[in-house]
Amino acid sequence: QVQLVESGGGLVQPGGSLSLSCAASESISGYYVMGWYRQAPGKQRDMVATISSGNRPNYASAVKGRATISKDNAKNTVYLQMNSLKPEDTAVYYCKARRVRNGLESWGQGTQVTVSP
Repeated sequence: QVQLVESGGGLVQPGGSLSLSCAASESISGYYVMGWYRQAPGKQRDMVATISSGNRPNYASAVKGRATISKDNAKNTVYLQMNSLKPEDTAVYYCKARRVRNGLESWGQGTQVTVSP
């Protein structure tokens, strides 16, 4: 089962930007659908963005136009760039890998993002 490690969270001012990284323990090229999800206190975990094994991105409406998901297959790493951050973007951000072949899912441990003055 692939292991995922997120990094890059922290405190950001409203209107600022952040870049999150998710390093996978094995090759993700062509094998996994990768995604970023977030969970705010007291709320369910929601999809932020996904990228297919064929590099097709998909975004939640709440972040469309402000987020960019990308991956570097050579580094087995997925990135999430978010701009124009809002306080409502505050959440723990999780990376997920879903194996195309059998649907098996793996989650990272999460990284906190706080948007506050």
